[in-house]
Amino acid sequence: MKQPFLVEIGTEELPPKSLSTLATSLHDGIVSRLAAHGLSHGPSRWFATPRRLAVLIEELDTQAEDSTEVILGPPASAARSDDGNWTPAAIGFAKKQGLEPADLQIINSDKGDRLGVSRILPGAKTEQVLAPIVDESLQHLPIAKRMRWGASRTEFVRPVHWVVAIYGNNSSLGTIFGINTSNESRGHRFHGPERIVIESPASYESTLERAKVIACFERRKSLILSQVHACAKALDAEAQIDPELLEEVTALVEWPVALSGAFDSGFLRVPAEALIASMKEHQKYFHLRAKDGALLPNFITVANIESPEPERIVKGNERVIRPRLSDAAFFYDSDLKSSLNSRNEQLAKMTFQESLGSVADKVARVKQLALEIATQISANENTVAVGAELCKSDLPTELVGEFPELQGIAGAYYARAEDLSDEIATVIEEHYLPRFAGDKLPSTKEAICVALADRLDTLAGIFAVGEIPSGSKDPYGLRRASLACLRLIIETRLELDLKSLLNCAFRLLPFESKPESSSIALDYIVERFYSRYESEGIEVTTIRSVLNKDIYEPLDMHQRILAAHGFLSVPECGALASAYKRVSNILGKSDERLQGDYQHVLLAETVEVNLVAAIDKLAPELNDLLNKKDYRRYLTVLASMRETVDAFFDDVMVNVEDSALKRNRLAILCALQGLFGAVADLKELAS
Repeated sequence: MKQPFLVEIGTEELPPKSLSTLATSLHDGIVSRLAAHGLSHGPSRWFATPRRLAVLIEELDTQAEDSTEVILGPPASAARSDDGNWTPAAIGFAKKQGLEPADLQIINSDKGDRLGVSRILPGAKTEQVLAPIVDESLQHLPIAKRMRWGASRTEFVRPVHWVVAIYGNNSSLGTIFGINTSNESRGHRFHGPERIVIESPASYESTLERAKVIACFERRKSLILSQVHACAKALDAEAQIDPELLEEVTALVEWPVALSGAFDSGFLRVPAEALIASMKEHQKYFHLRAKDGALLPNFITVANIESPEPERIVKGNERVIRPRLSDAAFFYDSDLKSSLNSRNEQLAKMTFQESLGSVADKVARVKQLALEIATQISANENTVAVGAELCKSDLPTELVGEFPELQGIAGAYYARAEDLSDEIATVIEEHYLPRFAGDKLPSTKEAICVALADRLDTLAGIFAVGEIPSGSKDPYGLRRASLACLRLIIETRLELDLKSLLNCAFRLLPFESKPESSSIALDYIVERFYSRYESEGIEVTTIRSVLNKDIYEPLDMHQRILAAHGFLSVPECGALASAYKRVSNILGKSDERLQGDYQHVLLAETVEVNLVAAIDKLAPELNDLLNKKDYRRYLTVLASMRETVDAFFDDVMVNVEDSALKRNRLAILCALQGLFGAVADLKELAS
């Protein structure tokens, strides 16, 4: 017989940013432990509100199936001595199993006949294991800091006040967190504070909803989203939905009620990003924009109560937001009193890294490296120089001090306020791009120069002082910086040599680093190619086939990887890759010192004549395609040689006794190796 199971852990307000993670982890922990006990079930789902975590499992077995346990002992041949008595090995094994030697069985196994025991183990009874399963799952939740409450020694993320656990009609399933389980839950803290009875697992959601609690996290999120959009529509505005903020607000309320409010339009003179940050971080408000994209002096808040006087809630929120926005305005006005350039003196007092000097020292290095990049990609050197000089000048400002996420953005506002060019302001703002995976890239070459230089300086400096990332430890964000460098070069199609730029960054450091530091840093950056392309479904061997070439132009590497990946679908790929591997093996084992090209007069077999003819015919075209970096077409043309290459290896012996003939055939293989390995190390593609 199968029955539904419900468990709900009632707590004080849970941390909103980790609520869904806690709920999914609890669900997954319970499901995996049920499976470990051999208990099958139907669909399962989780619930989460600020005051509860819950899991509902449909059609859960009442008992697991019995299983057979077979324990093997010593070989049957060693069970008795020559006089027919039980040997010490047999006696010891029987004693360990709580049996007499005569009670043991002879069991045929893959190791021959052995003494053994075969027992039927009764399946776990669901009602007996549910509480321990939940308890163990709770203990393994990803909680950074646990707390105790009252006289209890129990620890959890927040104090636990009640536990609902119902299997079928049974709600007395033992204790969880030292609390006797029951079918009594709690409703909304204000709308339904009294105890409520959950009659059955199936009635859980509807019972809580009558007590003004929307238990389903996703449903609550959907309600908030629709309410926020409705409020925005009433104001003829567009609500700006930040997914992270929506997730957090969903975790803060049990009965969402969206309300719109307003603030003094005079605050709109402050950078919109500062106002938005203040509303989002401090008050959890959604901001609104007009149809033309301009920020509006309105906001939407989501209350956790259905008030008969919603206007009072709105007025309270309007009263609270004003001092927050006033602070942002004060910081902005204060910052405008000083130029960006004048703040560079403060950068000299800000340490970037003890061995690498101040932020001002870093800025000087970034400027030099950015100018080197500018000459290579034909960027405006004056814009790059000024933009690099000012790229960190907003770090000491009051606004960035209050809202660190505005670094670069604030600097761009201040640059325009000083009547600096839009191009310079763009460099200051966009040199931080991309900030995260999938973020947009800088829009100008000048901003790209400074963005690349900034990251390469960090990579060179941190590797030079020996702070190499390990495991999850990456305090300077070197993984992110490496991936950003690859994106900046590849996606903006810049023909830049990473090795050369990194070496330049190392030369600009205030000390001479160990010789190996540069190569270690370069290898680290190049390793990021794996994570970049594996997520796109490109095989590790394909990526390695290009990395083996020791090419350090990311755009060129990118084009080769895509070409090699496409080549995998060509029917001739496997055969040519195997042939290339064979060529490399033969040449690798050869003691001959090859000089010069193959000689046509020494061609003895028809198949080698045909192969050389194919090489002579295709080599000019292949070289032209290689120079044009048309790698896809190169591999397609190369594929046409398959039959000729196969015939050569089928009919020709390379290592013959005639030394002249042998050297000539090895020279043919050298030519073939050069053609086959020009784009990628094709032997990596051999199955």
